Amino acid sequence: MLAPLPVYQASTHEIGGVFPLLASSPLPAVGARIGYDAISGGAYYCHPVEHVLRKVCTNPNLAIFGEPGTGKSSTVVAFLLRMMPFGVRTLISGDVKGEYTPLLKALGITPIMLGGGSQARLNALDLGPLASRWESWTPSRQREELDGLLGRWVRLLTALAAAQGYHPSVSDEAVLSAALRHVVGVSHGYSSLTPITIPDVHRELADPRPELWQGMRYASRQQFLDHLRGMTDALGNLINGPLSGLFDAPTNFRLDWNAPAQSMDLSRLRSRGDQAIAVGLTCLGSWSALVTDLQEDGDLRIVLRDEVWRQLGLGLRAVQAVDSELRLSRAERKIQVLVAHKPSDFLSVGASGSKEVAIAKDLLALCSTRVLFAQTTRVADQLAEELALSDKEQEVTTGWCDERPGRALWKIENRTGTKVQTVLSRTERRLFDTNAQLKSRTTQPTGSGRGAS
Repeated sequence: MLAPLPVYQASTHEIGGVFPLLASSPLPAVGARIGYDAISGGAYYCHPVEHVLRKVCTNPNLAIFGEPGTGKSSTVVAFLLRMMPFGVRTLISGDVKGEYTPLLKALGITPIMLGGGSQARLNALDLGPLASRWESWTPSRQREELDGLLGRWVRLLTALAAAQGYHPSVSDEAVLSAALRHVVGVSHGYSSLTPITIPDVHRELADPRPELWQGMRYASRQQFLDHLRGMTDALGNLINGPLSGLFDAPTNFRLDWNAPAQSMDLSRLRSRGDQAIAVGLTCLGSWSALVTDLQEDGDLRIVLRDEVWRQLGLGLRAVQAVDSELRLSRAERKIQVLVAHKPSDFLSVGASGSKEVAIAKDLLALCSTRVLFAQTTRVADQLAEELALSDKEQEVTTGWCDERPGRALWKIENRTGTKVQTVLSRTERRLFDTNAQLKSRTTQPTGSGRGAS
């Protein structure tokens, strides 16, 4: 007769302290089924809004880190696709490499292509849904929406100027706000709105009305021109530089908000340099925020910001713009998804100790869900420091995650991380393989080999 086995009883809280990756608090089985929990073997689900509603975390945003070849992109696309049955639509605000286009085409959706050879134009100062609803609003609602719109436009224009080495002052912002009010047609009332573009603002600054420079308390027209020369030249570069025609002309397409996803493809801008892509992402970020803010269909929306580090690298104003959007996610029913390679992408946006670095670090706190794919030891050390990972969690990102694509540590704020293996169907593997162009048709595998990023 065998001796009885010893039995120990303890709460899940106590067991979690002994085996931190074994007994974490369970999450609701709702939302996108990502794959399975490698410890328990159970299915792992993610629905960031449900997590907020059930007080699992404080905000619905996600930050996803992973080197190429770790299964990062495949997991992101799977998450977008699997949230669609729950009525969650997606706006991909700048697909830098065109890697989300296969998904859209599989859904019968044509992405909006911006860049060489494309006739699509997106007005960075587009009024969006605001124009059609303006006359139906009360004067107080008009003032409220106008102030928000002007504030967004001022942040965008100053960010674009800062990206070119000019550092706008408070006086510059005041002038821009006054100029925008005039060209949009509401400086003397709220009866109607006039569609405007960046060239309209440029002309207002290059050839100012007496009311503008006098109202802004400049001693002379020449003093105004001298003081605003940097801002005026920066806007002029957007009109005549590598982005000429893309963001300074009227928008000539319409988004189908009934479609499950829409994508703004910037892959054709890659030949124009990193700064052109970063400026494009900034324009798209501002425009996307406006058109999604005023959608009143009650739908949840995912706003995907891939390679967000490019936009953050434009300087303080660009960092502040992203920060502002993340803080409004709960109120605006959005799930912001930031995709990057490593945490230092957020911290290389300025000099050590600078304001932009401080704000960029806070962006991680505005993303309650962090998905960490395989990383090198050096990068894992950064993740551990910035995200307060335990030693066991850090070991997961450098060991277990590196053994197979699609493995990641899913860490929700104030909770122990979960080892999750993404599971893709055969069709998904075919659509999501971002290295497909490297493989010939005769050698392309049917399994989930290393390389989907």
